[in-house]
Parts: sequence; structure tokens; C-alpha cells
Amino acid sequence: MNRMDPRLQKLLGGDELAGLRQRLRRHFERAEPGAAPGLLRLGSLGAAEREALALLTGRPPREAKSIQIDISLLDATLRDAGIAGSLHHALEQLDGPIVHLASLRAVARASWSAVAAACVHPALAGYLQTPTTLGLLKRLARQDISAAQRLLEAADAVLRRLPAGGVARAQLAAETLGNAHALDNGQAAATLVLATLRQIEKDQPNAGDPDDALDERTRDVWARAGVLVNELARPALLLNLPVQADETPVCAPGEPAYLSLRRLLRTPPRWAVAGHTVFVCENPNLVAIAADRLGMGCAALVCTDGMPAAAQRTLLTQLAQAGARLRYHGDFDWPGVQIGNHVMRAWRAVPWRFGVADYEAAAACAAHTRRDLADGCIAASWDAALAPAMQRHGLAIAEEAVAASLLGDLRQD
Repeated sequence: MNRMDPRLQKLLGGDELAGLRQRLRRHFERAEPGAAPGLLRLGSLGAAEREALALLTGRPPREAKSIQIDISLLDATLRDAGIAGSLHHALEQLDGPIVHLASLRAVARASWSAVAAACVHPALAGYLQTPTTLGLLKRLARQDISAAQRLLEAADAVLRRLPAGGVARAQLAAETLGNAHALDNGQAAATLVLATLRQIEKDQPNAGDPDDALDERTRDVWARAGVLVNELARPALLLNLPVQADETPVCAPGEPAYLSLRRLLRTPPRWAVAGHTVFVCENPNLVAIAADRLGMGCAALVCTDGMPAAAQRTLLTQLAQAGARLRYHGDFDWPGVQIGNHVMRAWRAVPWRFGVADYEAAAACAAHTRRDLADGCIAASWDAALAPAMQRHGLAIAEEAVAASLLGDLRQD
């Protein structure tokens, strides 16, 4: 290594010029490797800095807001004087090597791309192909390449176990990753697995609205992959839902029954509904009324219990896949319309006495006349005239208030 010329230390060394050297170094750090020397303008200079630049350039010092330096001329001056091969060389002699940031970024990009390309599971590898999704991996790994590799190995191991047949999430985590809590909400591996599962669903035909926030609930995403989270919470309510003849009925005839997510995923019934209508309501009270009034004479009826959760969604999916024709009714209010939009989009249900004519008839017979419909408006995807009519009357009509007309459709000989 060549010894530094003492004149260089006098010209540009010392603590009082450290700030100037840093600014000059940043110019070279940001320049593309191999780029030709150009012009550099420096402002807000102190007296010592202006004097040092004057000595370097051979120009007299002067008061000015900024000074422009021709790097190529300065390189030649230093070289002709035998002080240093260039300004770049001089700065490295004084403060160490200058690293090109563009080169560092290129190396980092190549390293992260290599990590993503090493994924075994095709869906995970495909998910990481965009800068945005690769950015998620970087954040989860806290910009640590080694941590990212371990995280991808964990996510890959979990995804290769899916879809599962109703395994508990804690069991899946313990068996696959050696830690029963490794897939809990907020854990890095869980976040990456769920993001990949959502991407798989978006890429499938008839995936529905990709911006549907209701479809983003963690518990539901796990459930669709056959993984149980709180599998006994909010079971699905049903009445007279038939199964294949050689299978044990899921409920006593005429009596409402609940099926947990655990049961629906671990031992799914073989529903005998192909080509048949299954009615779907929003409120459990309607199921109770139907059981009391019609009993065994009631048609197959399923309740979403408000916005369907994992168990209800799993049941509706099973029925749709088994060939059932789903007909939906809910409350005539804005949450009811929102639920209706979701059910009809997700499971291709059709309205069941849930149009503008049905609302007008119910409003005409309503026991109350005070406007009680909340402010706001949600358009009904199945009937463009429904929301304006609801706004005009300002009345919320509960599903139970029209039970008589619904029971007429449910009555079977």
C-alpha cells in the first residue's frame, strides 16, 4: 500500500475538514461505478472548507454561497502534483475505501432474489416474485438474509402439509416447526403462510372480489386450508339438512342442530343436496320459528348467524360443492344487505324474498312508522332498486318480521 503524501494531510486532512470530506465521499458513493468525473456543486461551506478547496483547485478563496468543482480538473491537479492519483484516491487514503451504494444495492438485490428463488413450494416462490411481496419477507426477517432463509424453510414446510384434514393450528405448528405457538397470529411464519394462501385463492378461477376485506379474516383462511383455529367457536346452525342415505343424520328430524368447524373439516358429512334448494337465513330466531311451526315439514335451512364465520362459510362451501341451489334472505338493513352481497357473491346464492317488491310489501305492513334505518347506503348487488327504496322509507325490517311469508316457502308436504 502506498504511503500517503504529507501534503495531502495538510490540504484535506484534519478534523475541521471531516465534514467536507464526507460530502465529497458521498458524491463518489452515489456515482455509478465507472462513471466519468463530472461537476460537483458544494454549498454552505465554512471558511476552512473554502480555503481547502481553493488550495486544491488553485483558485483564490472567496466568499460565496456555493462552489462548483470540476472533478476531472481536480484529479489532474492532484496527479500532476504527485499528491494522489485522483480525488477519489485521495479520499480513500484519508478515510478508507469508498463503497459504491449502487453496487451494494445490486448485491443485496441479487442476494434476496437468490433466497426467494430457492423456495421449494411453487406458490411461495411465485408469491415472492414482486418487489412488494419480497418487501414483506425483508420486513419479517428484519433485513437479515439468514433469518429470511430460515423463515422461508419454515413457511415451505407448513405449506407442504396443506391442505390439511382438520388439524389444529397448534398441532400443525408443533409437528412441523417444533413450536406449538410458531403459527400464532403475528408470528412471522404464520404471516408468510397466510399471505401465500391468500395469493393462491386470488389466482384461482372464480375467486370472487380480491378486495373483499371479509375474506381476509385469519381464521377463515386457515379453515379453507383445513387448519382449525378456535374450532368450537360459532358453530353453524342448521335444520333438516339431508345427508346420504347410508350416513348417520347430523341432526334429529325437525330439530335444529349445530355443527362445529372441527366436525365439518375433520369428518365432513356427505350432503344429499345435489339439485335441491337449501334456504339460507341470517338470524337464528328464524330457524327456531321454522322448527316450532314446521318441524319435520320444513325444507333444508341453514343460518349464517350474521356475517358468516369460519364454520358457516365452510358449510356453505360444502353445500355449494355438493350441488345445492342456495337461496338467501336477511334483514332489510344495511348490514343485512352487506351480508347478502357477500353470500350471493361467494356462494352464488340467489335472493329469497329479498328484493325491492318484498321490502315494499313489508314496509307497508310494518307495525312502526318511525324512521329507524341507519344513515348510509349499501347497494344490493342482486337488485339495484332495493337500496333507494330502503332510503326512501327509512325503515329497517327484521327478518323475523316477515317470517310468515318465509315459512310459506319453507313448508314441505
